[in-house]
Amino acid sequence: MALNSNIPDGPIEKKWENHKFKMKLVNPANRRKHTVIVVGTGLAGGAAAASMGEMGYKVKNFCIQDSARRAHSIAAQGGINAAKNYPNDGDSVYRLFYDTVKGGDFRSREANVYRLAENSNLIIDHCVAQGVPFAREYGGLLTNRSFGGAQVSRTFYARGQTGQQLLLGAYSALMRQVNAGTVEMFSRHEMLDLIIVNGRARGIITRDLISGEVQKHLADVVVLCTGGYGNVYYLSTNAMNSNVTAAWRCHRKGAYFANPCFTQIHPTCIPVSGDHQSKLTLMSESLRNDGRVWVPKEKGDKRAPRDIPESERDYYLERIYPSFGNLVPRDVASRQAKFRVDEGRGVGKTGIAVYLDFADAIKRQGEDKISEKYGNLFQMYEKITGENPYKTPMRIYPAVHYTMGGLWVDYNLMSNVEGLFVGGEANFSDHGANRLGASALMQGLSDGYFILPYTVGNYIGSTDLDKVSEDMPEVNEAYQQSKERLDRLIGMKGTKTVDEFHKELGHIMWENVGMSRNKAGLENAISRIPELRKKFYQDVKLTGSANYVNSELEKAGRVADFLELGELMARDALNREESCGGHFREEHQTPENEAKRDDDNFCYVAAWEYGEKGHVLHKEDLSFENVKLATRSYK
Repeated sequence: MALNSNIPDGPIEKKWENHKFKMKLVNPANRRKHTVIVVGTGLAGGAAAASMGEMGYKVKNFCIQDSARRAHSIAAQGGINAAKNYPNDGDSVYRLFYDTVKGGDFRSREANVYRLAENSNLIIDHCVAQGVPFAREYGGLLTNRSFGGAQVSRTFYARGQTGQQLLLGAYSALMRQVNAGTVEMFSRHEMLDLIIVNGRARGIITRDLISGEVQKHLADVVVLCTGGYGNVYYLSTNAMNSNVTAAWRCHRKGAYFANPCFTQIHPTCIPVSGDHQSKLTLMSESLRNDGRVWVPKEKGDKRAPRDIPESERDYYLERIYPSFGNLVPRDVASRQAKFRVDEGRGVGKTGIAVYLDFADAIKRQGEDKISEKYGNLFQMYEKITGENPYKTPMRIYPAVHYTMGGLWVDYNLMSNVEGLFVGGEANFSDHGANRLGASALMQGLSDGYFILPYTVGNYIGSTDLDKVSEDMPEVNEAYQQSKERLDRLIGMKGTKTVDEFHKELGHIMWENVGMSRNKAGLENAISRIPELRKKFYQDVKLTGSANYVNSELEKAGRVADFLELGELMARDALNREESCGGHFREEHQTPENEAKRDDDNFCYVAAWEYGEKGHVLHKEDLSFENVKLATRSYK
């Protein structure tokens, strides 16, 4: 089935403006009659809830954390892109659009990406007005730094804690509406299912993570902003409680899951140090502005980095990609690090790392200047590794970070289920097969502040919404299914912990559906994951009750969904017989080991429909009228 993306007619630079003018409006006096559920309090969810609360809608906002400000958006450290062109180096809305489409390896929807670039400048003005402390030049103007995949400086930042500062801005706006009574906040609540009545999303089932109570919440619209699913790999840069459950429950209720195999591997993470780890730590991509990536030229060279002379070092990104150097996109930098390690030129005790060296930058700018820009990141690195990066190079290696796949949405950010809108990392829409750095914060705030308030209002204004009540059969069915699922899990008295199953799944995923994939590995994953899922339901061990705080029960529900998602990711990767962005099929690469796309056969969004007997593939064909299809090159 062909999917209708509902892209407006007209030239790309006028699509959003014209579309907004044609949208149905809701009278301010009528907005208080409508209830909007927003799941998630990160940049997309917090911004959407705050905006719609201020507009006058009755908003119910849910998060699994104890506070809305603990959303995982705080972990995006490096910056946020915008086309302000403050450095006067040739940037524009069109160039940001072009770089993002190219960076996504031509697997994103042009109209959505242009709107994102267009909104980027509004975001900066909005956040400055909120008091977000962006870094400034000597004269007081906002300053910029460079990020991977661009030859202009367009990234606004607040040292190495940009996500945190932006989230505090959104959180302040959100709590103002909570205080005003337009937003009702439900912290420590987890979404368990979607309520669909007459084909439309009309509410959610949640579990109070403190009391264990399963609850029904009804609304006119459901907005899902629950982040990505990187924790399917067990080890990732995501927070420990980041999960796919809310999105996967919607998927099982009919929402299509798009491009699940498009996973971003971030090149700048602290390497794995042993089997004891439960997560990995991201070192911001902003470090590649001043840090130089290198490995020894000779295999097995175990000398201390300062004992290796310049003539015996391989600054491989600068050598292979002279135009972009250390600022190539994340997928390119990650693969090149893997190639060096596979060659036997990795560094450190494990040999699974490369160096990120700041010696030249410190010599050129001084230690104080480097500290001013990256001090908190250097401090974090030293605290974790016991090594001082001012004196010795950082050791870095790629790790799972972000997921470009997610629930399919049209131009209005509505899924194929009417009334279910999806924002931020939870949808698939803007990044194609590879997200450029500093674009996640941009998308979250664009969706939350500047798109969803319009499109949700348009849906409410143009839809005849019948009243729903808690005693309706569809509501009770979703409620009972959620209760039964919890009861099934809590009744498991096997011998293995939830974490043991999660680790085993993560190992299968990383080895077979990780940085590089091949047919044999993907088929191996597709064979092993259902077996692991069967063992999970036979032998997982849960203690305690469902009627109070039970973190093991929470984890069990999330891992159960990961065990289904992982298989779909492998199937999607096997089906996509090409390499593009973060999806690297070893069978499809150029002689120089670069990704080799197949535009004739795979220039589409793969949107998967859930079925008890197997997933069904639907395609949204992609057309490129403004940025012509071309081989992506950063040389």
